[in-house]
Amino acid sequence: MSATLLAVALSLVSAAAYAAAAVAQERLASRVTEGENGVLRMLGSGVWWSSVGLNASAALLHVAALKYGPLTLVQPLGALTLVAAVPLGARLAGRRVTRLEWRGTGLTLIGLGALLLTASGPAPDDTLTVPEALVVAASTMAVIGILSRPGARPGLRHATASGFASGVASALTQTVTVAVTDRTGPLLTPQVVIVAVLVAAFAAGGLLLSQTAYRGGLGAPLAVVTLTNPVAASVIGVALLGERLQGGAGGILLAVAGAAVAAYGVVVLTRSPRTLPVTGETAPADFLPSIPGQPVEPAALHLSRP
Repeated sequence: MSATLLAVALSLVSAAAYAAAAVAQERLASRVTEGENGVLRMLGSGVWWSSVGLNASAALLHVAALKYGPLTLVQPLGALTLVAAVPLGARLAGRRVTRLEWRGTGLTLIGLGALLLTASGPAPDDTLTVPEALVVAASTMAVIGILSRPGARPGLRHATASGFASGVASALTQTVTVAVTDRTGPLLTPQVVIVAVLVAAFAAGGLLLSQTAYRGGLGAPLAVVTLTNPVAASVIGVALLGERLQGGAGGILLAVAGAAVAAYGVVVLTRSPRTLPVTGETAPADFLPSIPGQPVEPAALHLSRP
């Protein structure tokens, strides 16, 4: 199996695991009644611990995919988590997938298919040097600082900052993965240690930003987070890691068109009205996992209560 096919396969399984964990956690969260201690309810639930295991497995698969595939290929496939969770959640909730959901799913798959044709490439072997990683970190922190200032539309600005932070975290993760698996040198080099610390910082920052982004609503901020994540990672891959799109100018146009179609599909999915029919309320905002390479996002799917 080629490196590209292996990266795609790992990304698909990772997305499926994230989706299954998302649905399980949402359904558990929807059963927590008002005034009940949700943390204790989760810790005592086998379903929640199963979802934790699924999340951990999905994260490891995503890291492995970054070892075998370029950022321009692996990161956009994270949107498949949302796609996979829609039919799975509908089936477990005992309802049919709506026409709007099928439309969003189809558009996302078509767009990602176009990206796969242009973003395939050999297994990554280049890594960010320490100075490059520090420049990327400083630039990202400056952008996040600007986006996080008080002002109008804080949800969308914080969502954009969260997407940038998580995308950069994935790009830095690829550097750590490639460097650690390179057997020509010691395992823990200064490069690995410094970049790993940056990964932890941006992952935590992305999480905090995502929690504030959804205070004023879900749909638009969720779409922004989902779309800015692969953009940030792909820019680093192309600009600093030597990744290239296949097919020359035509390939670039196809990739841009595919990204636009997939982006619209994600927006359609986030606008789908999936409320809880028993009470009309939506699930609590603290339990859903992230899309691969992105921070934990509250209530990414409003699935029906059984």
